[in-house]
Amino acid sequence: MEYKVEKKRAPGREEVEVLGATFVEGKPDDKELGKWRQKVGSREEKLKYLATGERYWYGKEWYGSEKRKNPA
Repeated sequence: MEYKVEKKRAPGREEVEVLGATFVEGKPDDKELGKWRQKVGSREEKLKYLATGERYWYGKEWYGSEKRKNPA
């Protein structure tokens, strides 16, 4: 894969090389990709998967941008 390198001026410096876009366009070939319900077996494992993914809203030890570690 060949990456596009651009030359740009940086503040306080001469021209520098900047790496361009590195993604590959297209869609995944695998039809099973993203079907997490088939990957986990029991109800407890599914709940644990969802709680981990939604820790921003439901986590007790994790602090998102709207939650404060120490109350005001």
